Amino acid sequence: MGAKISVSVQHAQPALRHHMPSISYEDLKQHVDYKALAYKDDDSLQENAPSNYTASNYTLKMRKNLKGHFAKVYAVQWCLNEQEQYRKLIVSASQDAKLIVWDAVSTNKKEVVPLQSSWVMTCGFSPTGTHVACGGLDNICSIYPLTGPAKCKVGRELAGHTGYLSCCRFFADGNSILTSSGDMTSMVWDVETGQDKMTFSGHDGDVMCISMMEHDNNLFVSGACDATAMVWDLRDSTVGRVFEGHESDINAVKWFPDGCGVFTGSDDASLRLFGLRSHHEIQQFSHDKVLCGVTSIDCSFSGRYVFGGYDDFNCYVWDTISGKQVCALAGHDNRVSSIGLSYEGCGLCTASWDSFLKIWA
Repeated sequence: MGAKISVSVQHAQPALRHHMPSISYEDLKQHVDYKALAYKDDDSLQENAPSNYTASNYTLKMRKNLKGHFAKVYAVQWCLNEQEQYRKLIVSASQDAKLIVWDAVSTNKKEVVPLQSSWVMTCGFSPTGTHVACGGLDNICSIYPLTGPAKCKVGRELAGHTGYLSCCRFFADGNSILTSSGDMTSMVWDVETGQDKMTFSGHDGDVMCISMMEHDNNLFVSGACDATAMVWDLRDSTVGRVFEGHESDINAVKWFPDGCGVFTGSDDASLRLFGLRSHHEIQQFSHDKVLCGVTSIDCSFSGRYVFGGYDDFNCYVWDTISGKQVCALAGHDNRVSSIGLSYEGCGLCTASWDSFLKIWA
């Protein structure tokens, strides 16, 4: 195995332009036309909706209520696997010291994983559907196999962070995992050996969240308590963008579906969309009556709608074109701590400190 790499913001390059392919006028026009069509007929989360519905009549209903945890639920993630037996699975992490793998359709518990520490803050589901991971105030990322003789027992403990584990996300192949921590760093780990391969440092505050680009796992974005979001590139070990504008901690980040932008959510009660090409804020999503912090983010497949979980017990849906709020999902009795969109984009899961998970469609 190669030597461990440590990365810092001092090695930053001005932009990712050397990774941005040139594009002709005809190709650009075709891309714009395709996006315009997607905006007009975005049926994510609304399989049976008419093709001409608009933001003004965008509605979601609660379809399932997942009961089983006995304490605050801190994190959820869907299994992003196209196979039918995996794509309906969700993992949730709670302070009742349990990870639960759910079948979102039947609401049955597929697996219950006992944890060594109840102070869990994040969880992740391997795209292969074979492993789940979690971590928190123990500073360790623990990985559990869901198959084999050691099923639901600790298979690997990744110890290297000196602060709490705030987020963990598997790479597409399931062989590596990315973690972020209160020690102001992010790390890439080899799941099989348990060794950290790369360390990314540059934030001046706790790194609260990470998101990998879906179509290119070489790029990821991190958000931190220094109110900035940074885009990192594993190929040349640099930070390619630093997005500023928030007035408080950034708690959630999410790539725009085409990889050309980044959503951020902050304690300043706003969601924002930053563009990689313009290097500036493109849109801000906020309302005078929404005064609480954003805890989590996800977006529809076309990028037309962005979903935000908030401290006021609600999940708000925003139109990315107009910047206006189009829907409020009210059903929880405590803070909405985490949200996630299913593999097909037809279901949204919200998790709360009220100990419940709810599926909206």
